[in-house]
Amino acid sequence: MTEEPGSIIDTSVPHSARIWNYWLGGKDNYPVDRAAGDQYLQVYPGIVDIARAGRNFLARAVRYLAGEQGIRQFLDVGTGLPTVDNTHEVAQRVAPESHIVYVDNDPLVLSHAHALLTSRPEGETSYIQADMLQPEQVLSAAREKLDFDRPIAVMLMGVLGHVDSYDDVLTIIRTLTGGLCPGSYLALYDDTDTDEAHNEAQQQYDDTGAVPYRLRPPGQIIGYFDGLELVEPGVVACEDWRPEPNPFNDAPKTSTLCGVARKP
Repeated sequence: MTEEPGSIIDTSVPHSARIWNYWLGGKDNYPVDRAAGDQYLQVYPGIVDIARAGRNFLARAVRYLAGEQGIRQFLDVGTGLPTVDNTHEVAQRVAPESHIVYVDNDPLVLSHAHALLTSRPEGETSYIQADMLQPEQVLSAAREKLDFDRPIAVMLMGVLGHVDSYDDVLTIIRTLTGGLCPGSYLALYDDTDTDEAHNEAQQQYDDTGAVPYRLRPPGQIIGYFDGLELVEPGVVACEDWRPEPNPFNDAPKTSTLCGVARKP
């Protein structure tokens, strides 16, 4: 979410989307990303658990929204690189007619848009190039793809730390949800600053010259949902949000918080 549209992909500096792809077992990354990812792991091995917990929460949240709440429109802002169980794949397994719009302004993600645009024939998957730092721009572009008179689920999965100012984060969330009709939803997760090893690893990563990511206090993440009706169990660790039965082992505990909320 940080490059200017049309800029050249820089493979000399680690890139958060590519590192995340590496941690999730993807192939869309470069040696500089793997080196930065391995360095992060040396200080904080739990980052892989966070990456997986966030991806699993996304899948459960989309299944809940499409299955139990009948949501058929999803606006996935700052989607990053495609991996497994992307929003459109999960939603269209539940409801093939679902329409998903992915939003990013990263040239690397744009170059992989063709992978995101593979939709089931009954539904639709679209990609728009826009910057979440300009939420009105996001809404304007999305209005050409989605019906804003019907509920939409906005997804902000592990991207808000790229916004330096907490006030700016709140403005982004309020603007995006403010443009939706009642009965729409917000689903997100974000990393907290409660683990010292995580803080150290993140600082070392930020010091490489890559785009920094701000870890925030839990209270600030809870504040993301002010004015909305939280779905049970509220704002909790990703692995604790409506967990599914696992006959093999419990999910590792992470410091990442998540939630789903409805616009009243």
